[in-house]
Amino acid sequence: MTATLLSGKEIADAMKAEVAAEVAQLEFRPGLAVVRVGDDPASAVYVANKTRTTAELGMHSEHIHLPAGVSHNKVLSVVRALNAREDIDGILIQLPLPKQINDREILEAIDPAKDVDGFHPTNVGKLTQGQQTLAPCTPAGIVEMLKRSSIEIVGRHAVVLGRSNIVGKPMAMLLLQENATVTICHSKTSDLAKITRQGDILVAAIGRAGFVRAEHIKEGAVLVDVGINNVSDPDHAAELFSEKELPKRLSAIAKRGYTLVGDVNPREAMEKAGFITPVPGGVGLLTVGMLMKNTLAAAKMRRSRPNDVSAKA
Repeated sequence: MTATLLSGKEIADAMKAEVAAEVAQLEFRPGLAVVRVGDDPASAVYVANKTRTTAELGMHSEHIHLPAGVSHNKVLSVVRALNAREDIDGILIQLPLPKQINDREILEAIDPAKDVDGFHPTNVGKLTQGQQTLAPCTPAGIVEMLKRSSIEIVGRHAVVLGRSNIVGKPMAMLLLQENATVTICHSKTSDLAKITRQGDILVAAIGRAGFVRAEHIKEGAVLVDVGINNVSDPDHAAELFSEKELPKRLSAIAKRGYTLVGDVNPREAMEKAGFITPVPGGVGLLTVGMLMKNTLAAAKMRRSRPNDVSAKA
């Protein structure tokens, strides 16, 4: 058996097309502001992708780039100013932030109604209670992918490998809302493979390159690989990729010093899983598509709230 690849690109493109079509019918332009601090190359690429996509879909896009040495209070003032602007519906803080800045305080300063990342405690609480809210983009995008790929969630046993606030915990909550039976595993779980092998749906978000191997996977399972890791050792790459895929990966290592791999060993998983998301080309693309949906949703929700001045905008 060879697993079927779940294309993140096709689904993300469909989501973005839907957002663009709805934005074109609105009497206002939803606005997204992305705040980036410092000059981390990866962050610069991520932000450029988000702001470009926002503009392409007909929304207002704003990139606020602050120097690496900026004070905590300055970042806080930027967030508060964005909270007060009626033309900004979504605020995204590109992580990580420099050490002198308290990440939690910055994220909690964002107006929950503009928290398109879904990280504010108010939105986390609503998610836990099953209320309508802005959910974290990566797990919400995964649910979209499963539904649009006609993969049954109701009644299935879903195992989430990882317990982060960004992916693991909200992923479990969203799967529960879809009536799956959910188990959360992590680095301290005893006999991990025994638990993960029970998963009809296995979401790998543990942050370790190629960690999930054949022994962790139920025959025919749906395998969602959230990890994005760099592999620079050719011998390690040879353990992860098939003979067909390996030359391309070795070429990438030779040219740029690394190749991307998820938390799943793709060579072993392809022979065991029924469906699998590739890395790259899988979950990462869904995250941006979901960010666009969240920005549109935030704009509509803000304008529908009673006694909200933005409803007059």
